Amino acid sequence: MILKAKVFHWGYYPCYGLNDYKKVLHYFKSAATSFNWDVRELSAILFRKLIKKYPDEMKIYLLQIVKSEDANIRRFVSETLRPVKENQWFYKNPDYPLSILKNIFKESSSYPRTSVGNNLSDLARRLPELVYGIVKELVDSRDKNSYWIVYRACRNLVKKEPIKVMDLLKVDEYKYKKRIHKRSDYQGN
Repeated sequence: MILKAKVFHWGYYPCYGLNDYKKVLHYFKSAATSFNWDVRELSAILFRKLIKKYPDEMKIYLLQIVKSEDANIRRFVSETLRPVKENQWFYKNPDYPLSILKNIFKESSSYPRTSVGNNLSDLARRLPELVYGIVKELVDSRDKNSYWIVYRACRNLVKKEPIKVMDLLKVDEYKYKKRIHKRSDYQGN
């Protein structure tokens, strides 16, 4: 019952904030650091309403908080920028989320790092060439955290172009969960 009350409570903020976003930003930041995963997740989902109505203002805000020392806040930023239903316009303007996400392309904490990889994987569904470019750039950076992010980002791309993905990642096999793509399975021995 308490969780339902919290969900209703948090669901109210973006609606209230659509009239005056400045009054609710601190509530979202607080929710992003909640001990309760459901509250953290819901806050990111609901924040997307503010991004849609105030894209310029929310970009400035997200660029500020993406630099937080708190991994939960950095994950909140990434989750708000996923190209899901509310954010379909990102496919036409991918520079919007990427200009913010690039600040955590070298993320060392696994919680936000996973979200960034998932975010790029989502973008790759409609903008594969863009994501291939990011993969190449981040692999070339030789940063282990960036590599982890782009490896995860390729989990859908590898299904369509396994050799290209393995070439970019400089590997002979790509493993994700129980599926293994081996270069030898796609090329003659």
